Amino acid sequence: MLRRVLTAAYDAAGYLAALFMVATLAMVLAGIVSRLEGVYFRGADAYAGYCMAAAGFLALAYTFKHGEHIRVSLVLERLSGRARRSIETLALALSTLAGALLALYSVRLAWQSWIIHDVSQAVDASPLWIPQLAMAAGSLLLLVALVDDLFARLSGREPSRLQRSANEAGHAE
Repeated sequence: MLRRVLTAAYDAAGYLAALFMVATLAMVLAGIVSRLEGVYFRGADAYAGYCMAAAGFLALAYTFKHGEHIRVSLVLERLSGRARRSIETLALALSTLAGALLALYSVRLAWQSWIIHDVSQAVDASPLWIPQLAMAAGSLLLLVALVDDLFARLSGREPSRLQRSANEAGHAE
């Protein structure tokens, strides 16, 4: 049950990231067309940036769980058995720590922006906590994905991303 909920959350974040990529394109095109028509679309570039940041952060967990993050595997390819498992577990533990720090500071940034009513310095003057929510949500979901894989590894199971990667014939790292 929990596995299905987590998988659905990772997938939803991935699809939402794709939607924000399309929104980035829409904002850029709207800015270009409005300039050609002699009308100024106030804040189009800022909104494109917000959408791009949202897409990047929301895609983190989805990409991680599908084994698509770039990983340095030169050392791991030469190892096998217990040594490989130990190094992978250490890397996953360190990644979880880094993910926790990213999530902590992302949430803290959005919270502080909301508390002090911080607004964008661009012409749109949007409240910054709104785009920062996507950053915080994406970071938190990445942390959940990292903890999920770390617990799987520590309990002797293969993390779900490695199971999926091994099953894909065309997957190469």
